[in-house]
Amino acid sequence: MQLVIAEKPSVAQSIAAVLGAKEKKDGYMEGGGCLVSWCVGHLIGLAQADAYGEQYKKWSYEALPILPHDWQYTVAADKGKQFKILKDLMHRGDVSEVVNACDAGREGELIFRFVYEVAKCEKPMRRLWISSMEDDAIRQGFASLKDGNEYDALFASALCRAKADWIIGINATRLFSVLYGKTLNVGRVQTPTLKMLADRDAAITSFQKEKYYHVRLALDGAEAASGKLPAAEEAETLKAACESAQAVCVSVAKEKKTVAPPKLFDLTSLQREANKIYGYTAKQTLDLAQALYEKRLLTYPRTDSQFLTDDMGDTATNTAALLCGKLPFMAGADFTPEIARTLDSKKVSDHHAIIPTTELAKIDLSALPESERNILTLAGARLLFAAAEPHTFEAVTAVFSCADTEFTARGKTVLCAGWKDLEQRYRATLKAKPDPEDGDGENTLPPFTEGQTFERPAARVTEHDTTPPKPHTEASLLSAMERAGNAETDPDAERRGLGTPATRAAVIEKLVSAGFAERRGKQLLPTKDGNNLVCVLPETLTSPQLTAEWENALTQIAKGAADPEGFMQGIEEMTRVLVETYSAVLDDKKDLFREEKPILGKCPRCGGDVYEGKKNYYCGNRDCAFVMWKNDRFFEERKTAFTPKIAAALLKSGKANVKKLYSPKTGKTYDGTVLLADTGGKYVNYRIEIPKKK
Repeated sequence: MQLVIAEKPSVAQSIAAVLGAKEKKDGYMEGGGCLVSWCVGHLIGLAQADAYGEQYKKWSYEALPILPHDWQYTVAADKGKQFKILKDLMHRGDVSEVVNACDAGREGELIFRFVYEVAKCEKPMRRLWISSMEDDAIRQGFASLKDGNEYDALFASALCRAKADWIIGINATRLFSVLYGKTLNVGRVQTPTLKMLADRDAAITSFQKEKYYHVRLALDGAEAASGKLPAAEEAETLKAACESAQAVCVSVAKEKKTVAPPKLFDLTSLQREANKIYGYTAKQTLDLAQALYEKRLLTYPRTDSQFLTDDMGDTATNTAALLCGKLPFMAGADFTPEIARTLDSKKVSDHHAIIPTTELAKIDLSALPESERNILTLAGARLLFAAAEPHTFEAVTAVFSCADTEFTARGKTVLCAGWKDLEQRYRATLKAKPDPEDGDGENTLPPFTEGQTFERPAARVTEHDTTPPKPHTEASLLSAMERAGNAETDPDAERRGLGTPATRAAVIEKLVSAGFAERRGKQLLPTKDGNNLVCVLPETLTSPQLTAEWENALTQIAKGAADPEGFMQGIEEMTRVLVETYSAVLDDKKDLFREEKPILGKCPRCGGDVYEGKKNYYCGNRDCAFVMWKNDRFFEERKTAFTPKIAAALLKSGKANVKKLYSPKTGKTYDGTVLLADTGGKYVNYRIEIPKKK
């Protein structure tokens, strides 16, 4: 009996259907001479620091660095039942071999091996390695299963990555949190991402706006512009000179240009586009794509590939035909898909690009929630764009000379709209119309000829300001994460950039939830704590260089060309140096993370600022004894909470209107005014205002 273990239940179901395992059991399926079960993602992980001793339960500088040698593993708290099912299946007497059918890549290898080793399984292990969930691809994969030990080097690289991230993350987070008295999450991917936000914010803050000017000539219905001129006077002088001179066309250059259709979506490009068009966060897009995947309407979303495998031509052709009938903007479009340009097995790693599935035929798009429909339509539109003709146009650049100055007019003539016709149709259906990004608004120029002259042309001056860099959006940050450190990363490294398509959304969410970044509309900005964190950390932790170096080393380990132990020794040494180097806080940075308490009002005794403490409201002037206690007997007797709102009113005007005061004499409640009756003594007094008799 063969036990097949997939990474997720949905993948297990697809495999079970092909293998004939139709009988549903608790946590697995059986039939066709095999058992098919699943891991539910990361079932097993590296244990937390306190698993290595009592001394690590409390965060302290003295306990650092934490460098485990006999690594401990732990079963995810909510996944214990599924691990027990897998363990029992592995040890069943009739199971003769185990097939690792987890995702074809480094993390898939890690997920399976952790379960296999923690379950203490010693049965023969084989590896299913496929890039497509098409039935034929699954059959072919099972017909050519590999010996699991052939992937030992890949597992070694995955294990090194996990341990190294643990060591750097745990030690750096505890080190800087202890030093600065605030929880400061530090991570190999998270921290350089925060640095990108901080750098962009600094560039915007330090930007000095400058004015510049253009002189524009009106020539036969076209406009030719000068280069940038720094001064208004210079621009006005040139304008006057041109209006009494002759403009001569000195050159006309025509160039045929082609804009190739866009590639299919990988997760990052889908997230970027959904952010630009719909304003969805990276996490929202991933969640929506995952929901569509589970409804079998979209292919697997956590992919970094923008191509389909060579065996998917027929499937993609059928899907494109379905989309032409399902998507309203395709009505009347002249379109014959060229699917071949979307196929390239060599450029598919763990999973192929994201496209809708042929299950589309069975559903009414309008029945889907709007957000899911938007993502499905976006993915479908991208498949059609990718399979459409290139967009070709003739770019014309005419250069004129007037008053010894060069002026340029640019225009374009579309020769074949190609995929851009489909894109314009799609964008016309959107509620919000994103700006075109590639100068689609340029005009057609009149037929200028060299030597053509224009006497005393009309001219005008336009004023402009240099513009600061734009704050990052999720779309631009995802692009930056994807490109970060790539110049230093080997072209054949399995992972490039910061994070993976599957983890980038979570990294951004973690920065926001930890208070290091914030969203303002579509913008992502670092908070004060975020900027300060980047300031106190060494460049080693804020630069993508570390990720590039790791990925290069991990690629060599996966090929069997580098020593895992040597890599881990380097990580441990780096951690020791980090802890030794940052043993104390520099005086000028010790207050960086001190929380700024809001000021409630002014002290009636000395005029200093009054703040809220845990048990009182106190004057910030250490030489002043003014303090109002929250548990003051006056308020407790009247069964009234002494709130910051009441305290602020007393400080502002000496009185506060309070509802539902309890009267110890009558046992009833009433609305009244509390007066601050401070006599300058140790305790502050209060009294109820007696209404004046009319």
